[in-house]
Amino acid sequence: MGSKVSNHDYTASLVPTSVNFDNKHVFSIDVEEWFQVGAFENTISRLDWQGLESRVELQTQKLLSVLRETRQTKATFFCLGDVAKRLPHLIKAIADEGHEIACHGSDHKRLFTLAPEEFRSDVLNAKNALEEAAGQAVIGYRAPSFSLTKDTWWAYEILANLGFQYSSSLYPIQHDHYGMSDAPKTPFYPLGNSNKSIVEIPMSVCKIFGRNLPASGGGYFRLLPYFIGKHLFAKAARQNQSASIFYMHPWEVDPNQPLVFDAPLLSRFRHYTGQRGMLDKVKKMLKHYQFGSMEDVVLAPLVRHADGL
Repeated sequence: MGSKVSNHDYTASLVPTSVNFDNKHVFSIDVEEWFQVGAFENTISRLDWQGLESRVELQTQKLLSVLRETRQTKATFFCLGDVAKRLPHLIKAIADEGHEIACHGSDHKRLFTLAPEEFRSDVLNAKNALEEAAGQAVIGYRAPSFSLTKDTWWAYEILANLGFQYSSSLYPIQHDHYGMSDAPKTPFYPLGNSNKSIVEIPMSVCKIFGRNLPASGGGYFRLLPYFIGKHLFAKAARQNQSASIFYMHPWEVDPNQPLVFDAPLLSRFRHYTGQRGMLDKVKKMLKHYQFGSMEDVVLAPLVRHADGL
């Protein structure tokens, strides 16, 4: 444990392109408070969180309503353990509508700030809180701010030992806060072909002019015109011959959330820009593509393929 990884370790463990994802894609939501985001981690102290206005329930209910009204779409909700402990009824409400509950860590600490044992404790506490609130097993994980990298590859072994069957923690792009540009662009087994206990399902990218561009929704989808985000999403699916992964946050559809004036200008731009139009963009995507949860769209076909079905 604690080892890094080289390209040699994962390129041979890609999931075969013969796996049939049935032209479906994944809709995922990272459930966290507006003040728990990485953009404000150096501005808002964790010690002040308790006194700040909680808006995640209002925001998440808004998204649940949209999913309910649009083809009864099922999604994967990567939730913080902190949210599950404060608002267990919200986690239960998500699960009761048939959505998958997955883990986003306890309180949005990036992996590189944690030692392996600290990470294990963080994820186990979150997993237990989510399972207790949801009444269902939690088998999926997404690292806060996509902070799983070559330097924190040891996390996969811990996740597998805790019963996680998949992770969706890598973004194969170059970014100032996250990204692993040389990571595989399609699902692969991060512990190698000899240990398929956990699969990594990376965020979607497409290659244009030799460069990987983000195609998984999120801030890029919110900031860019809709037709560009939709084009990148579709192009990623064609290039990778795999289900594309769409993700977003509840706070992205809440233009009435408090303003953090002390945050750096770039952080404020990334966080607040496009919030008023985000919900309409999401509705268009849900009407244009057939979405489902990570477990149903990606994991289940992988299991069937492995079983020869």
